[in-house]
Amino acid sequence: MSTTPLISSTSAAPSEAEAGVFDLSVIIVNYNVREFLEQALRSVRRAAEGLSVEVFVVDNNSVDGSVEMVRRDFPEVRLIANDGNVGFGRANNQAIRRARGRHLLILNPDTIVQEDTFATLLRFMEAHPEAGAVGCQILNPDGAFAPESRRAFPTPDVAFYRMTGLSRLFPKSRRFGRYNLTYLPVDAVAEVDALSGSCMLVRHAALYFAPETLAREGEEAALRTLVAAPPDERRVRDGAGLFDEDFFMYGEDLDWCFRIQRAGWKIFYTPETQIIHYKGESTKKGELRYVRHFYGAMILFTQKHFEDRYSRLFAGVLKAGIMVRAMVTVLAGGLRRLAAPLTDFLLVYAIVTLVGYLRAVSLGAALSPLFLATVAPGYGLGAVVGIALAGGYRRGGLRRIRPALVGALTGLLAVAAASFFVKEIAFSRVVVLASFPVVALALAVRRFVRNAREGPHRAVLVGHGAEAARLRRMLAGHPHPPFDLTGYLAPDEAPDDDVPDAPPRLGSIRHLRDLVRLRHIDDVVFAEDGLSHRTIFRLMQQLRDLPVQFRILAQGREHVIGKASIDDLSTPLLEADRAVGTLRTTTARRAFELPVALVGLLAHPFVWAAARLAGPGSFAARLARRTRQMPAVLAGRRALVGSRPEDPFRPPPEWDLPPAVFSIAETLRLTDPAPKELNRAFWFYVSHQSASLDWDILVRSLRNMYHERGERAEPLGKS
Repeated sequence: MSTTPLISSTSAAPSEAEAGVFDLSVIIVNYNVREFLEQALRSVRRAAEGLSVEVFVVDNNSVDGSVEMVRRDFPEVRLIANDGNVGFGRANNQAIRRARGRHLLILNPDTIVQEDTFATLLRFMEAHPEAGAVGCQILNPDGAFAPESRRAFPTPDVAFYRMTGLSRLFPKSRRFGRYNLTYLPVDAVAEVDALSGSCMLVRHAALYFAPETLAREGEEAALRTLVAAPPDERRVRDGAGLFDEDFFMYGEDLDWCFRIQRAGWKIFYTPETQIIHYKGESTKKGELRYVRHFYGAMILFTQKHFEDRYSRLFAGVLKAGIMVRAMVTVLAGGLRRLAAPLTDFLLVYAIVTLVGYLRAVSLGAALSPLFLATVAPGYGLGAVVGIALAGGYRRGGLRRIRPALVGALTGLLAVAAASFFVKEIAFSRVVVLASFPVVALALAVRRFVRNAREGPHRAVLVGHGAEAARLRRMLAGHPHPPFDLTGYLAPDEAPDDDVPDAPPRLGSIRHLRDLVRLRHIDDVVFAEDGLSHRTIFRLMQQLRDLPVQFRILAQGREHVIGKASIDDLSTPLLEADRAVGTLRTTTARRAFELPVALVGLLAHPFVWAAARLAGPGSFAARLARRTRQMPAVLAGRRALVGSRPEDPFRPPPEWDLPPAVFSIAETLRLTDPAPKELNRAFWFYVSHQSASLDWDILVRSLRNMYHERGERAEPLGKS
């Protein structure tokens, strides 16, 4: 193969100096997954070494800065920026018509390829001239084999086995396990029906010519004539053709493979190389958008390829089965989303019923059936509606306390208002009022317990000490880090250097599995800078049976990529006046501060007495100086969490952070944080204010205060 380097042109039309044929044209269609795309392009750069490769990125009108990132960081990429979302098939066709590679690689942006992926797939195609397409092993983010790596066409019998669950019950059966060919070993080359569009290498000439035509005219000559023609003048003779643009999203790869085979070409799966696929970042299963596109594509495929091969009744039954499966998917997604509000409703219903029962017993009466039919469910329904309106059931909402308090208040007001219009339930006002603090506490505790059960994740970095130190600084400068870094494992050949600010070196890569098991590690972070993707893949395979999440620290970037999530550790700086619209209301802040301050005020005499016994340098003395300020919090002169006068950073007035007892700066684990790091921490708080974040900062501040050195203490009377 040629060793021509990657081209460095961003224009769609090649210059005369670039008029040759490349080994490979990589085509990536992107839609609002900038961080994934950036990582995919970095892996493509590595895999392209030693080959002549051109790379296309077709962006379907992303709004996340993907286009700007590609232009800035990947000038060698041929960028096609669309003004709208034209769909997966049409976007691929835009690049295919301009491609000049002997082979085309259709690649998803949320993938990572190994360093040998391109060379391995190209070598396979050279060894199998009858192959029209080949795919490799696709791994899930947890390192497990993805069944969609190879598939059969959903003929009526195959679809029936799939939809009835027989394929899952008998995966090793040659009859029932045909959908994902689960009866075949994953480590053996196999001829298959279809491949996944997330990574599919296709012989370019197979799109325009049948094997017999190509053998007669010569592949090299036919291909050179093809790529020399203007994009709009390339004509399909008897080949498979390009993507069918009637498929907007999903099903295009299945239809393409069907037509490649119909043109006389074979399709293969090879386990010689792997990719990682993060899957479905822009559309989640169970969402109506996913159901509409996915199952609509299946129906279109059935109409296009099966109605003329099977009886109309048989094809109709297949379409009916697809629609039933779509309805089941929608219902299952709905039930999952209803689990949290249903739990809250039952919790509130039980509490109000219990309080009503105790009230009735105290009066020597029986609990009215009208109460059980109206007041208790009305309170529960009002609470759920209030939580929903406050965003408590959105993504991450169950970690927040404020929606729970809003829900308890909404349920109280709803039933209290109804009692003025329905005299028959007026007797319940005392019960409703008495239930309010219990309901509010129960809903809040449910969320605290959920947070505590999940707990902070323990993570270990695999990579060099410099990257571990960089990640540690990023986490230390973040007031709400996604995990705690316990240490790092260096490559076996890496020297045991003493890197400043690095966490403890826990061993070498060969110790990874034992360390994860013995230290109960939740997250393994691979440093992209210094590790080959082949090494990352191998380590993921070794750990795939353990309950651990894999993440990748992007090279030179302040974000960590995990399974369908991106943790941004940079908290980008924005203009101060943009913070005003995101500030929490004073009422919401006070709803959290008042009970905490009251507890602190009641505890102050005991803390003060302990401080007198322990001395001025003790933790009790430091805590007493804080509890002494609780009357100011109750009076509204101070906030519980915010900025302290002695902080080295002064937030802009527009951020409206009042003087506070506990400072955001106290959560940082940096000995001497720079102004930029402090700015980021305070901005994160301003833009993410919530009761749960206040609680987290309070706990972290107390923990750091406990570990403070005694010589830094101030006189007990100073506030």
